[in-house]
Amino acid sequence: MKRFVGIGAGLALLVAGLGGAGSAEANAGSGVIWGPCVKEPSLAARVLGSLGIIDRPEVEPEQPGVECATLRVPLDHRDPYGQKIKLALNRVKGSVSRDANHLGTLLVNPGGPGASGLALATHVASALPPGLAARYDVVGFDPRGVGKSEPALRCVDPAKYFSAPRPDQVPRSFAAERVLLGRAQEYAAGCGNMWAWMLPHLTSENTVRDMDAIRAALGEERISYFGYSYGTYLGAVYASLFPGRLKRLVLDSTVDPKGVWYKANLAQNLAFERRHRDFLAWTAKHNAVYRLGHTVKETSFAYYSMRHRLAARAAGGKVGPSELDDLFTLGGYANQMWPSLAGAWSRYVRQGDVQGLVEVWKQHGQNSAEDENGYAVYLGVQCTDASWPRTWTTWRTDMARLHRVAPFLTWPNAWYNAPCAFWATPAGTPVTLRAARELPPILMIQSRRDAATPYEGAMNMRGLFPSARMLVVPGGNHGVALGGDRCVDQHLFRYLEDGSLPSARANCPGVPEPTPMARMAAGDAPHLRLMEALGRR
Repeated sequence: MKRFVGIGAGLALLVAGLGGAGSAEANAGSGVIWGPCVKEPSLAARVLGSLGIIDRPEVEPEQPGVECATLRVPLDHRDPYGQKIKLALNRVKGSVSRDANHLGTLLVNPGGPGASGLALATHVASALPPGLAARYDVVGFDPRGVGKSEPALRCVDPAKYFSAPRPDQVPRSFAAERVLLGRAQEYAAGCGNMWAWMLPHLTSENTVRDMDAIRAALGEERISYFGYSYGTYLGAVYASLFPGRLKRLVLDSTVDPKGVWYKANLAQNLAFERRHRDFLAWTAKHNAVYRLGHTVKETSFAYYSMRHRLAARAAGGKVGPSELDDLFTLGGYANQMWPSLAGAWSRYVRQGDVQGLVEVWKQHGQNSAEDENGYAVYLGVQCTDASWPRTWTTWRTDMARLHRVAPFLTWPNAWYNAPCAFWATPAGTPVTLRAARELPPILMIQSRRDAATPYEGAMNMRGLFPSARMLVVPGGNHGVALGGDRCVDQHLFRYLEDGSLPSARANCPGVPEPTPMARMAAGDAPHLRLMEALGRR
């Protein structure tokens, strides 16, 4: 799940026609024209410059060693000569000449749906051993509707819609439920009113066909692909539609192919409850530091007491129960978040200090324009890929049942996805995933207690592809490779180099639990650096 955020969406249509500064354009089927990357001016500056109110803002060079380009692809791949949209690409080019030593292109995707892939390309290129990085061109892209691709979706004014504190996501009455339903309907209507022409084409299948257009434009007969989270689903769809065009395929933190997408979210509720209890147990284990309880029962009581207090009075006027849900959900993705979360929680409970919660929320949970864009694309893809219940009674029944056993995320997750119950365009049918003889060996990497993409779902994906081997590690971090686990990384490097999979008995001990401390910066925590690259701050 992605967070949301923002600036005024009223500027979105004006910006849709503005070209990305400094990036060369190519059409699908032609070669990509690479050029230097530049820092984009602010959205407001771009709009005012296009209207002639101010001089067109200057652009600044960005990221030495990284190249950027724009690729035009069909809005509807069934109509290749029809309307076009633009994809933003970047590349960290290998230094080895394109001969037998060059391993080709490694296309990467961080998941979402709705996450930008540009930061992940630079993260992967820098995390590979120099000798291996020199043999690959690592390419990232913003999927259709995302980030620097054009148009970039925005459906509401997030400064208003997501103004903190938001209504409590756990409804205590039918009146409270109606308020939350109204917000979901408002968001769905905003997307439908602004993007009715694009929403039917915002699907996983079209994103995968965009990926193959990138391959063709790069002049590659076969391409390697490395996807995290929802990016693993894109990899599986690509393997099903274009099996002969893959050289290597890495799937890290794999989605459940049998849960697309309503059932997958129900399964997440149970998995996040388990992972939240892991965090509560860790907090209890370090009670000498945090003084929130000696047992999970005691720390759970302390947590929900804090949530109840924040419903009555938001910390700093900003962090209410819904903001708290968002913030502590991040602990399910990365246990290196636990010390910061537990420290802020402890200071609030033990000292009445609200500043700690506000600071952590500002760092990890406060809204931005990129988040609202990501949320719009997340819904656009998930609501369109497959059918969702259109009768709210079905949602209420399922959530009431699950909330009794998984109160941590059930209702917050429901409201995150609730616009799908009112989506403006009809849902399609997911691509049938299937293995083909042409597929290469596939490397899968999975945490056993992953909350966002539970282990059981990854096993379902593993069962669809006989050429896959899954390396399972302890713990529950979402996103494993290139996140600080050296054992896993060594298996990844060998696979990327020569296609060799780990042995059936291979295992890695996982990374140790974090130690209590006030806070940990991303620069000191490799898994948090990975989370930044995946768009989960």
